[in-house]
Amino acid sequence: MKDIINILPKNVANQIAAGEVVQRPSSVVKELLENSIDANSSEIIIHIKDAGKSLIQIIDNGMGMSKRDALLCFDRHTTSKISSANDLFNITTKGFRGEAIASISAVSHVNLITKQPGVELATNIEVHGSQVKTNNSVVSDIGTKISVKNLFFNIPARRNFLKSDNVEFRHIVNEFLRVSLSHPEIKFIFINNGIEIYNLIKSTFKKRIINILGSKTSEKLVPVSEETEILKINGFVFKPEFAKKTRGEQYFFVNNRFIKSPYLNHSVNSAFEGLIDSKYNPTYFLKLEVDPASIDINIHPTKTEIKFEDEHSIYAILRASVKHSLGQYSISPVLDFDRNKSLDVPYDYENEKNNTGVGIDVNLSYNPFENQQYEKKFIKIDSLNEKIESLEFSSESNDFEEIDFNDIEKELITIQINKKYILNKTKSSLIVVNQERAHQRILYEKFLESFTLDNYKPQKLLHPIEFDFTDNEISILNSNKKTLNEFGLLFEYKNNKLIIFSMPAYIEIETLKSNIENLIFNLQNETPDNSFSESDLVSKVMSKSMSIKNGKILNLNEQQYIFNALFACKETMVCPFNKKTFVKIDYSQIDNMFK
Repeated sequence: MKDIINILPKNVANQIAAGEVVQRPSSVVKELLENSIDANSSEIIIHIKDAGKSLIQIIDNGMGMSKRDALLCFDRHTTSKISSANDLFNITTKGFRGEAIASISAVSHVNLITKQPGVELATNIEVHGSQVKTNNSVVSDIGTKISVKNLFFNIPARRNFLKSDNVEFRHIVNEFLRVSLSHPEIKFIFINNGIEIYNLIKSTFKKRIINILGSKTSEKLVPVSEETEILKINGFVFKPEFAKKTRGEQYFFVNNRFIKSPYLNHSVNSAFEGLIDSKYNPTYFLKLEVDPASIDINIHPTKTEIKFEDEHSIYAILRASVKHSLGQYSISPVLDFDRNKSLDVPYDYENEKNNTGVGIDVNLSYNPFENQQYEKKFIKIDSLNEKIESLEFSSESNDFEEIDFNDIEKELITIQINKKYILNKTKSSLIVVNQERAHQRILYEKFLESFTLDNYKPQKLLHPIEFDFTDNEISILNSNKKTLNEFGLLFEYKNNKLIIFSMPAYIEIETLKSNIENLIFNLQNETPDNSFSESDLVSKVMSKSMSIKNGKILNLNEQQYIFNALFACKETMVCPFNKKTFVKIDYSQIDNMFK
């Protein structure tokens, strides 16, 4: 039989590896910044053009590379950080895998100029798609300047999957903030399309936070400090009154490396228990130092996930430290450290991963479930809840059964199940509506119609309202400013304040800030990929930000409004994000359940 296994060409193998390491322009920024930090740089300059699609350039004053090392760094699995497998369990540098430069150069045009101290000329190397095009000597300063151009030039499909410049730029800013926060001892300059965005001088951790978030941040910070045999903690949390409905600035750094950890996030949240509403999220900037041998960071190429040798103890110490700090600053009225409850480590924290921002509050004029009689009736239908939960609401399919909406008995009093579903019936079936998705569809069509007809009626504020937001959050709003203005939200950013002059008529002043926070969160993290226009995008994001959330008890009028308004929409079957809004259960199916 003929042999069928082939050895892949070097450039093809590198492109495959690049798929893990280089997912978008921000991935390149992260890898190159980490290389500059490992080179003991004291100053790093970042140049970005067209959200990194045209140019990503990092200039540092680090130790530079020799001519041999400069050539070798373009090969896979070449690194100065480790030399044996044992070194993987004692990593103190940012990089160690030896894949970054090789992967980046496989999908872009890379120019590397590097010079070591005591060397007369710098090495200049240019690589296009893993192919060396230039290798000579030039005059340059000590350090390294690496320029990445035409990212994904040889993989059009990957380039087409990149999102808008605004979205990609925000990802770059996020990576920059993570790195710059973890290394306040380094000066960072960030330039976007020729405009200086950040100029962060060398400072302390606290001053770096204030320089990024604004001078008003100082009064919000509560220091956290703890040192044990297995863990050293240093950092800050925001006072409880500054908690947000969306997850804003939440940063964990382990040995100066940014990580994502739902488990540790749960630990901090539990320390705030009783101080903030469960719908709110604390802001924190926490540095954890542990023995490098006690963690494993070689889990994923992005190196943002790590495993702790004793994560339960880390959880308990972190929780107790934050709780103690809040108590020290007279924020927590009662602290009980006599019992060991602070060392209890909950294991059910998986829901943290799916926690998202919360929309506007709904004014409930009547709650039928407030008295015990209704609560008892509500609890008795748990078995029906389980049946409904098993329905495929998560499906994105458009294959729905036909339904005669004229058959719906709209005069029937609707029923809310599990604080999530609204039930009504036709002559032959039950209709189960997901209240959050249905409201998203209702709002989305309302917003789009207003954009199309240009009939938004903003309410002008007699006295402008001022809010504190970070530069990064303001940049998200500014990137969609024209559409938001058309939407009725008129604002400007002045003296580190977001000033609101008018807002959409259907938003209450009391919920304005939380709505803006949700809008920023959704624009930053959950921008739809298939939006046809900016107005469509904003309509989708606003519908998600402002919709009634699952878990909200609705009175009868609100239930019936959601139900009737959904079936008055042009598209009833899916929400703006192509998820089912309702399912139909034939009575015959119910009959079969009792057989």
